[in-house]
Amino acid sequence: LVLFLSFWSLAEGGKLLVVPQDGSHWLSMRVVLEKLQEKGHEIIALIPEASLLMKSSQSFTIKTYSVPYTQEFVDRSYNSIGEMCFENPSFLEKVTFFLTNISELTNMFSSACRHLLFNEELMNYLRDNKFDAIMMDPVLPCGPIIAEHLSLPSVYFMRGLPCTLDYKATQCPSPVSYVPRSFTSSSDHMTFTERVKNLLVGSSEHLLCSMFYLKFENLASEFLQREVTLLELFSKASIWLMRYDFAFEYPRPVMPNMVYIGGINCDQKKPLSKEFEAIVNASGEHGIVVFSLGSMVSEIPMKKAIEIADALGSIPQTVLWRYTGEVPPNLPKNVKLVKWLPQNDLLAHPKARAFITHGGSHGVYEGICNAVPMVLMPLFGDQMDNAKRVESRGAGLTLNILEMTSKDISTALKTVINDKRYKENIQRLSDLHLDRPIHPLDLAVHWVEFVMRHKGAPHLRPAAHDLNWVQYHSLDVVAFLLAVVLLSLFISLKCCLFCCRRCCCKKGRTRKPTKQKSH
Repeated sequence: LVLFLSFWSLAEGGKLLVVPQDGSHWLSMRVVLEKLQEKGHEIIALIPEASLLMKSSQSFTIKTYSVPYTQEFVDRSYNSIGEMCFENPSFLEKVTFFLTNISELTNMFSSACRHLLFNEELMNYLRDNKFDAIMMDPVLPCGPIIAEHLSLPSVYFMRGLPCTLDYKATQCPSPVSYVPRSFTSSSDHMTFTERVKNLLVGSSEHLLCSMFYLKFENLASEFLQREVTLLELFSKASIWLMRYDFAFEYPRPVMPNMVYIGGINCDQKKPLSKEFEAIVNASGEHGIVVFSLGSMVSEIPMKKAIEIADALGSIPQTVLWRYTGEVPPNLPKNVKLVKWLPQNDLLAHPKARAFITHGGSHGVYEGICNAVPMVLMPLFGDQMDNAKRVESRGAGLTLNILEMTSKDISTALKTVINDKRYKENIQRLSDLHLDRPIHPLDLAVHWVEFVMRHKGAPHLRPAAHDLNWVQYHSLDVVAFLLAVVLLSLFISLKCCLFCCRRCCCKKGRTRKPTKQKSH
């Protein structure tokens, strides 16, 4: 019977093509894919031969493609990003590094995309398979190009796109007056100066995007054999699965095909291994502090590591620190260094008192799910914005990774642990986040299956996509009404002038006969 049901579920399931993105993006998407596979769907994922976290899977089929770089190059590139976070260069050096890094990344990712698109054997395989839909992380837009080429309805699974391209592509309003732009570290309640900054950043976003996406746009036009813009490709997505939640994100307008699934990575608590259980139990009444700066930071400069170790030794809690670098010589007895830790399971433990994190979306949502106050040390990307959101809600404190001292770290830790307001605020956020009719994972699976069943979601696509810029802002209507008003004023003025002349002429005629001739 079990065997029959298994075959029956496979027969009923659909076929989904997946183009994922490396790093932490993959960790969330993999959970959704495994759930879809459990429901009987056939999953085929396209993964480069050299990657950071995307490896083989027993849950679904992996199709690898060759790339013009090695695994060592990938590891070195990601490690260099983590190392750069602890350096304090001049402004000119920062700009030079940013431009160089953007150039190297776009070259690497666009060349990988080119190898995928022009892999005839693999592309023929994709054409021969009758996929129901394609799921992707579009931050690197190779997936949208494939979706357009294969004419497949697409589901985007993402945290966000640079330059608010996600909201531009969905025709979603994004007022600069209260929607902070990326990398501004502003809240939704901005001062006048912050609104000026937000407007300037929003106005210059297209320059950043043109730098990052130009090669992809040229590649898309070459492969599809027609002029195409990435905004046009992005706008054809059926459903946008956004890893946000309004318990954490600032309120803002959304479109009907944008589904918020923030906290999708918050799993149910699993039992700790004997090793970690023993450490937690030995912490006594003081409890534990979980410390992790993410998978991309494997080593910290020794001077900074010594400062951190000194601060951690000033608190009575046991600190579980995920760290693979050189051990600082002043490591206190209450700090346990581990190469890996079950972060969510430790945060879910009743003895968790604080969470030191870099502010990645995965860690922040795990902190919110388990109601653990945070000390945030943002490194790069959207982590500064995430830290601002946590701090603005009174659920944590943010430290500058370059300027913080041992005393700063110690003070921040003691504050979030001992000041009850931080625990109360994060508990309120957790209650709001968890009070939902359906788990984000189930919601994501539903919408993927919806697109597979209905071959897209055209009923959720607004008519704004069919309007040009003039029509969207009703400038033609305004011009027409203005012309009508001006014409009416002109006609009214002419009529008044005409009437005035007629009146003046009549008065002149009536007065003329009364004049007497002089002799």
